[in-house]
Amino acid sequence: MITTVMQSHGQHVKPSAQGLVSLKDSKVYYEIYGTGKPIILLHGAFMTINSNWSQLIPELAKTRKVIAIELQGHGHSPYSDRKFDHAILADDVAGLMDYLRIEHAAVLGYSFGGAVAYQFAIQYPKRLNGLAIISATYKSNGWMPEINNAFKNMKPAMFENSPMQQAYDAVAPDKTKWTKFLEQMISLAQHPFDLGDANIAKISSPVLIIAGDNDGLDKIELAKTYQLLGGAVVGDFGQMPKSQLAIIPGQGHVSLMSQTSIILDFLNGFLK
Repeated sequence: MITTVMQSHGQHVKPSAQGLVSLKDSKVYYEIYGTGKPIILLHGAFMTINSNWSQLIPELAKTRKVIAIELQGHGHSPYSDRKFDHAILADDVAGLMDYLRIEHAAVLGYSFGGAVAYQFAIQYPKRLNGLAIISATYKSNGWMPEINNAFKNMKPAMFENSPMQQAYDAVAPDKTKWTKFLEQMISLAQHPFDLGDANIAKISSPVLIIAGDNDGLDKIELAKTYQLLGGAVVGDFGQMPKSQLAIIPGQGHVSLMSQTSIILDFLNGFLK
């Protein structure tokens, strides 16, 4: 999980459907765009659908059914005191799929949403058609030490009047929950996590990993992740792996998400 800034707005498109779904112990907001094979979008920490995906949704929706979710406490989805972790959030994704009667889908996650996407792949392998991960890791040690140190020193006051708060205030059902929401997110960020190398190695769906060359991810660990997924082989000596790794030059964690055309090209090549 890393703090992010607002994207500049892309071409404005209206969702064909949207709403707040009551699951067994939470409410989750979603928007649907386009038609075709479904792809679920999971945003980064402290973000909304619009602040994370405004540039990418109009392009993806030209050829696919895009289901964008706001995770617990984010955006339109109300704050909840229930347990807050990757496994619970992955359950919410599956619950929304049930509500929308979507049996299988590709899942795209950015940053914190990428960690949730990895968890979804572990918990619901038969419901996954493909996994795309942008600038995310499945374990705390996947970040560089500077990032983990930043998590340790994170405080709600750092977000006062930030673009993240402005995005939250624009759509949140109860703006007074902002600080409690931050405390919940920061607590999770400060708790070391590891979804397990063995679990990642068991992911049977193809995985596309996109990262910036200077985005805060430990690239040694990222290479190990790609190996767990069957990559980093000599493709000329045999079959190419079904998973892919793309390192985008000259990009940090925040700037990477503004590289819409590059990301779209990789996604279109991967999600055939």
